[in-house]
Amino acid sequence: MVATRVPTEADFAPLLPQLAVKLSFPSPPESTTSILLLFHGLGDAETPFAGFAHSLALPGVLGIAVRGTSALPPALLGLPPDAGPTSNFHWGDDITVGPTGDLDPDPGFEKAAGLVMDRLVRGVLVGTCGWQLDDVLMFGYGQGGQLALGLASRVRGGEAFKGVVSLGGGLPPSMVPSESGREKATTPVLVCHGRESEAVDEDAIALLREEFADARIVQWKRASDGMPESRDEVLPMMQFLAERLDTQMPAKWS
Repeated sequence: MVATRVPTEADFAPLLPQLAVKLSFPSPPESTTSILLLFHGLGDAETPFAGFAHSLALPGVLGIAVRGTSALPPALLGLPPDAGPTSNFHWGDDITVGPTGDLDPDPGFEKAAGLVMDRLVRGVLVGTCGWQLDDVLMFGYGQGGQLALGLASRVRGGEAFKGVVSLGGGLPPSMVPSESGREKATTPVLVCHGRESEAVDEDAIALLREEFADARIVQWKRASDGMPESRDEVLPMMQFLAERLDTQMPAKWS
């Protein structure tokens, strides 16, 4: 059995170039008791989410912001096809544009799931550094929230993450285990969304309640999804995280 220790930058070097991360340590780093994986939305990158982890100021939590596993094609950003790799990333296996010009809401997540779960979580965090799945929280926005929920959905049979927060992202049907008669996933999940969200609609909420034993849904007053913009939008997320960490909320959010 591997002795538990705080991960270092060097532990994640073998994941490159397929998976890049940016760390945000608590102060001091030796106070780490839990780990928060952060997954950005479609077209974003890891650096802003490392800053978001730092701003949360969760006591004893090491934030690991993960870069999407594929770069967006230049054409989707209005650039020439030969412009070279972009700095905007996504988590899907493919990018499919429908007849209305919208991207496929469930592009498949097998590549990202394999890299994150097998190499980052089970390889580095568990195998190298001695942590357990129930030491790991996940936070995701949009497509990143979909990935987080999908990973949690696949962990069953007595295993569970510490918790998942998804903002404006539902559970992708492609990531739901296909075995019949399966027990519900026991990772507690919180999904926050706008009142006119297209990503978290009635069908998405029904699927969450069908697949998770503890699925909490918060509808914001504003119409759109997005990152939290007010104390009322932040508070449910901070209450959930404080509960999962068995600690009080940082004073700045209370």
